[in-house]
Amino acid sequence: MNVTVNGVAHVVESPPLTPLLDVLREELGITGPKAGCHQGGCGACTVLVDGAPRRSCLLPAAYVDGGEVTTVESLGRPESLAPIQQAFVHHYAAQCGFCTSGMLLAAHAYIAAGGSDDAQAIQEALGGHICRCTGYSKIIEAVAAAARGDSFDLTETAVGRYTTMTTGGAE
Repeated sequence: MNVTVNGVAHVVESPPLTPLLDVLREELGITGPKAGCHQGGCGACTVLVDGAPRRSCLLPAAYVDGGEVTTVESLGRPESLAPIQQAFVHHYAAQCGFCTSGMLLAAHAYIAAGGSDDAQAIQEALGGHICRCTGYSKIIEAVAAAARGDSFDLTETAVGRYTTMTTGGAE
C-alpha cells in the first residue's frame, strides 16, 4: 500500500486490515495520533484523510491506500505555529495534551471547511472528542478565535481569564 503522510510518500508493509493508528505509530514512527479508547469514541487518534477528520484507530490501512493523511505534526512548527495552535496556546486550551492532537485536527478541518465562530457549530464539529482536563470552554473559545482570524502575541496569553493570579504568571 502507498500513502502520503504529512507530504511524505510511504510504502506501508503492514497487512491491509491493520488500524491506521498502528501503522502511523508503530511502522512510521508518527506519534501525534494517540491510542485512547480504541473504539473511535474519544477522538485522540483523529487524523485528516484527504482533508476530512477520521478516527485512525477504526480505519483499516487499506482505506488510505493512495490517499493523503495529515497528522498534527504537519500543522506547524514551534517557531511557526498554525493559527489553531496559536489560539490553543493563547486560550490555554490544552492541558495534559492527550486529546490535543485530535482536537487541533478536527478544529483545523472545521475552519478549513468555512466554519464560523458559532459555539454550537464548534461543539458539533468537535463532537466525540473527549477532554478530561479543560472543561471544553477554553477549547471552544480557541476554535472561535481561530475561525474569526484573530491574531495572537504568543508572549502573552489570555491574562486574567484562565488564572487566579492577577498578573497571569506563575510567581
